[in-house]
Amino acid sequence: MTAYAPLLAGLALGALALPLLFLLLRALCVQVEERSAALVTRFGKHIRTLERPGLHFYPRRIFPWIQVRHVNRRRDGRRFDGVAVNDARGTTVTLDLWLELRVDDPVRVSFAVDDWEKALPHLVARAATAVLGDREFHEILRAHDELADLLRDDIAAQAAPWGLGIAALMIRDVHVLPGVARELLATINARLDRARAEIEERGRLAVAAHDADTSASVAALVAEAKAQYPLAIGQALADLRRRPDVHAAYTELYALSQLRPHRTIAFRGFGDKDELRSIDAAMLVAPQPEPA
Repeated sequence: MTAYAPLLAGLALGALALPLLFLLLRALCVQVEERSAALVTRFGKHIRTLERPGLHFYPRRIFPWIQVRHVNRRRDGRRFDGVAVNDARGTTVTLDLWLELRVDDPVRVSFAVDDWEKALPHLVARAATAVLGDREFHEILRAHDELADLLRDDIAAQAAPWGLGIAALMIRDVHVLPGVARELLATINARLDRARAEIEERGRLAVAAHDADTSASVAALVAEAKAQYPLAIGQALADLRRRPDVHAAYTELYALSQLRPHRTIAFRGFGDKDELRSIDAAMLVAPQPEPA
């Protein structure tokens, strides 16, 4: 048993030394995770940046005035609800925004601003007011994508000095106050009523114009027909004169008809095509006999 005592003692010391060695190694090294950075400071002043993933041997870390700050550089998202903006007409609009960002410069993001997490909501609200303040409510509703791109560019320009990069921005929802919503609905209903009245008025005017055009066309056709009627009668009388016996009979019958004007004389026996209707005969004026 005594022969194994040194071996057991060595194993016990080795078991105790391993944790001590691990603690010492950890105290002398700086571990950098994937997509992160380690900032080394001395008395609070930045002196070195470690970005390569893995263990970095840095013996000066054991000194109390040397501090290591880890900065996550992974892409992250932030949600901003109820960002209030007054549009061009003074209507209060609240926006729900989703912002994706990343750390481009770990040194600036740690030292250029005291706490960028607290400052970012104020930056977003200021950018929303600058970009959307000169827009009307209906523009904000219709142009989500365009306004989101403009808002992202504005926030990115203001966040760049902090070492932050804005990857994407999305306008998730747009809200208005209940009283404003009622006023908007009343305005929309009034516009719909006015549009309907304008459509009805344009339709009425179009129908009236069509009726006027139709009446003018009918009147022109009737006038043309009336102008052709005497010509047809004159042509018929000219044809009668070529047959003296028929013309004399017609003149005699017409003279007899004038004795009793209330009666209408109809002509028969001239054939289907040449026969005159009774109404045509009633409108004929008998020619005066020529002096002998």
